[in-house]
Amino acid sequence: MMVAGSRRWPAGGGGGLGGAVGSGASGTEGGARLVWYAAYGSNLHAARLACYLRGGRPDGGAHTYPGCRDHHPPRRDVAATLPGTLYFARESAVWGGGSGFYDPDAPGELPFRAYLMTVSQFSDIAAQEMRRSPDTDLDLTRTLTHGRDRLGPGRYETLVHAGELDGHPLLTFTAPEGLAGAALNPPSAPYLRTLAAGLAESHGWNAHRCADYLASRPGAAGHWTAADVLAALGGGLDL
Repeated sequence: MMVAGSRRWPAGGGGGLGGAVGSGASGTEGGARLVWYAAYGSNLHAARLACYLRGGRPDGGAHTYPGCRDHHPPRRDVAATLPGTLYFARESAVWGGGSGFYDPDAPGELPFRAYLMTVSQFSDIAAQEMRRSPDTDLDLTRTLTHGRDRLGPGRYETLVHAGELDGHPLLTFTAPEGLAGAALNPPSAPYLRTLAAGLAESHGWNAHRCADYLASRPGAAGHWTAADVLAALGGGLDL
């Protein structure tokens, strides 16, 4: 794992970021059980994540989210990369076109943004992604022990333990079939704009780098060129 940089949120806790990868149980901070949520899709963008935390509808989206039981912002966030790849598949009810998924076994490198939050918040974000009610903490035992836990066949119903940061587990969710078994589907322009905004905000990428990356991902490649993505980004993003 390569860590690019970190930022403390207004309501954040203390502590530095290590970047060591290993295995272990969830750490605590101030009595709360904390984990890192590794966002690699639209939640790279903090304003998009806020819709999951506080409730609301993202710009360009077609769904209003109920929000988490705990509306507090993450303690900290960090931009980093993991082995694996982003691909677009299935059909997004929020954005139209393909949704973004992570295959940790595919070749490549995945830029992501990790948010330090409570297990309750991670559970509620995962539930909303799984189209479930955000009202129950996930049992992370199998995920932390075995690295993955398939909770169901649906989108984002497979939990992944990608490593450790600063003594806390790094967790995310994806589809169970992986890239090899995916029905690839090109993403929509609004979805790409949100991903690009998140990459710019968290990793400091410019528009050209965002466009090159997104157009080359499986599902987008062959349907979107880098020039097409640049045109879709337009002048509405601060990239």
